[in-house]
Amino acid sequence: MDTLDFSPLFRSGIGFDRLMRLADTATRVDGGSGYPPYNIESTGENAYRLTMAVAGFAADELDITVRENALLVTGKAKREEDKKSYLYRGIARRAFERRFQLADHIKVVGASLNNGLLHVDLAREIPEAMKPRKIEIAKSGGAEVIGQKAA
Repeated sequence: MDTLDFSPLFRSGIGFDRLMRLADTATRVDGGSGYPPYNIESTGENAYRLTMAVAGFAADELDITVRENALLVTGKAKREEDKKSYLYRGIARRAFERRFQLADHIKVVGASLNNGLLHVDLAREIPEAMKPRKIEIAKSGGAEVIGQKAA
């Protein structure tokens, strides 16, 4: 697959380098194993849920970390104390690491483990300063000076 050239966008855009790196990363083929499988769903206008199938893992064997707009979910199974003799072992319980890029202002609001499924709830929390606000238009009749001081 050909790589995309974003250099024309850099001439007129400032601060979009992170977006370009994200687009470049998305076009690369993931060499990962696909383990464990996961779903990402929209649960509301600004709410999302990541669900991962982590059969056989306990809550203390899983770790969820958010750093620099990246969500990292890792699992490392503890050694089994008793030596079991398996005839067939289909539940892998192998260590894994899954990384997800988060958009700006996406926060992890909670996580739960239920019936072998890890649910991570996320929400877009836009800061008050970035939300649109209505600006009052002054009535005609002259501009009002507020707080003028002598030089």
